[in-house]
Amino acid sequence: MHGEEIQEAVREVVDGGWYLQGASNRKFEEQYADFCHANYCVGCANGLDALTLSLRSLMEMGEMSEGDEVIVPANTYIATILAITENHLKAVLVEPRIDTFQIDVQLIEEAITPRTKAIMLVNLYGKNAYTPLIGDLCQKYHLRLLIDNAQGHGLINNQSSAINNQSSSITCHSFYPGKNLGALGDGGAITTDDKQLADTFRAIANYGSSRKYVFDYCGRNSRLDEIQAAVLSVKLQYLDRDNNRRREIAMRYIKEVKNPLLKMPSEDYWQDNVFHIFPVLCQQRDRLQSYLTDNGIQTVIHYPIPPHRQRCYASSDALVIPPSGLPITERIHREVLSLPCNPALTDEEVDYIISKLNDFCS
Repeated sequence: MHGEEIQEAVREVVDGGWYLQGASNRKFEEQYADFCHANYCVGCANGLDALTLSLRSLMEMGEMSEGDEVIVPANTYIATILAITENHLKAVLVEPRIDTFQIDVQLIEEAITPRTKAIMLVNLYGKNAYTPLIGDLCQKYHLRLLIDNAQGHGLINNQSSAINNQSSSITCHSFYPGKNLGALGDGGAITTDDKQLADTFRAIANYGSSRKYVFDYCGRNSRLDEIQAAVLSVKLQYLDRDNNRRREIAMRYIKEVKNPLLKMPSEDYWQDNVFHIFPVLCQQRDRLQSYLTDNGIQTVIHYPIPPHRQRCYASSDALVIPPSGLPITERIHREVLSLPCNPALTDEEVDYIISKLNDFCS
């Protein structure tokens, strides 16, 4: 999609001979900050770095220290957890709601301790996870709000104004090619209204330097290259249109799939959602996936193994798991299947998918 414009944008960068920290980066950062209604956007190498270096920046600013706790949904991609543990912080896992897949807001307050310094939300599958109650908890307990928006491009354009009024919030973005706003390779960014945070993040991502050959931090090399920035500027023009097409497809699934073997998301899930993917639950998930594959319909499992069950955390004390365990999270990972929801799908292809879903039987 948008192939000719993307090729021309890439050609301009190549012909210009400036491949890092140039005009294309400045242009995209300004455009994306404006799109997200944020004062600052800082590009970086990928979404994981956006998350990791945001926490690192808060630690350099003296707001957090090793061993402090970050509340995070248990139902997420592992990158969200890796960013916390890489900074030697503790990830306090909170169960999601089964009907929305998002963190259960009613369980957050009981997870807060004197060492809690932040809440990290995840706009998983494209659904806005923020609620005013979360904003109230951040204010009540003086917590930083971080948002993993790797799957929610376009949400920030119409999220609750309460987020936009919280200068302490940090939103982290991934531009992996498969995202709603995807580059031709890896890329990431943060958006925020906090100038100190933006400046600190930019310096850490540039070897720890805000001035050439002067290093205030032990940083790393994490920069968005000019070609990716140029591509993203092109694709940003079409993001709202593409998201609207995703919503059209999702609403057809919601209205037209009438198979009792499939548990569809609740009405709360449909609202404020850019449908990066469309998840359903099925107790016979693997058989459903095989059936759809046999009928030429590609699906993906997001994700088969939850973070707390991964081998890398088998003997770790970096995760705080409630005494009752995480049964809802484990059920989601056992039953979830992502249906096609790409804006390039035709109406006829959606018709076919719906008919096959309705024909699936035990």
